[in-house]
Amino acid sequence: MEQRHLGRTGLRVSRIGLGTLTWGRGTDEHDASEQLKTFWEAGGTLVDTADVYGGGEAEYLLGQLMERLVPRRDLVVATKAGSVPHPDPGRRFDASRGHLLSALDASLARLGTDHVDLWQVHAFDPRTPLEETLQALDIAVTSGRARYVGVANFSGWQLAKAATWQLAAPGGRTPFAATQMEYSLLQRGIEREVLPAARDLGVGLLPSSPLGRGVLTGKYRGGTPADSRGASETMAPFVEPYLDDPSSRIVDALATAADGLAATPLQVALAWVRDRPGVTAPIVGARNAQQLTAALSVESLSLPDEICRALDDVSAPVHRYPDQDWSTL
Repeated sequence: MEQRHLGRTGLRVSRIGLGTLTWGRGTDEHDASEQLKTFWEAGGTLVDTADVYGGGEAEYLLGQLMERLVPRRDLVVATKAGSVPHPDPGRRFDASRGHLLSALDASLARLGTDHVDLWQVHAFDPRTPLEETLQALDIAVTSGRARYVGVANFSGWQLAKAATWQLAAPGGRTPFAATQMEYSLLQRGIEREVLPAARDLGVGLLPSSPLGRGVLTGKYRGGTPADSRGASETMAPFVEPYLDDPSSRIVDALATAADGLAATPLQVALAWVRDRPGVTAPIVGARNAQQLTAALSVESLSLPDEICRALDDVSAPVHRYPDQDWSTL
């Protein structure tokens, strides 16, 4: 698998990442091991997790598999901290220095490693001064517990402010390597402010849900399959926003493009987001190794320019004042 630099850093990662959101929850140890082995054998290196995935079980599972299945040195391990497992009313995130560093130590224990390659703040915390949050990232790097740092789910102004703060004192602070945001043909909102900020500041984008929460595979075109996320009581609200009429038109256009390329909608959707400007590596989650293999088969696919333009047109986000380059509207 092709490797790409993460932002303006020397860290190279596979251009498809493996997500572990369901590990320890819907994905058991057997399926997780098959996924990781399949990913590693395909040349994949970037594995993304978080301290709250599966209540910590995702990190623990990954740690067990690195111990006996895939060498730690062959993987770029990314995790996140800042989500509150059992949030108080009104507080879902805690990015205080104390919480973040304690969470990092707990992650390292579950992962069975002395460092993570990429450590990310899971979301912006308005109750904690930003400089305190960023100091925790610097401490993690200077102490050797993290090699690179980044954020997830920061808006455009939040990312720009935080990344600029880190660049303001060269040598004294750790620049951001990455930001993780949802991005797909069905969700292009980050193109308004987040993506322009990331590209300008040299921050690599790691798209989450690059297949539109599974909708871009085309599986929902004829209804909701019984074994899909959309049929799950807990996951249905996650999928439902992308089952509306505008999304259906995008999926139909995607299916037409896939037919013309003798490819699958999954492959075309993933190739589209993988090769967008500013993107380093989409993070792909799968229920089993068979689903993951289908996603990894995109490695040999590059979309023709005319297909990209057609998909861009049918899925174009609405830009209004004062979005990026609003003066041309």
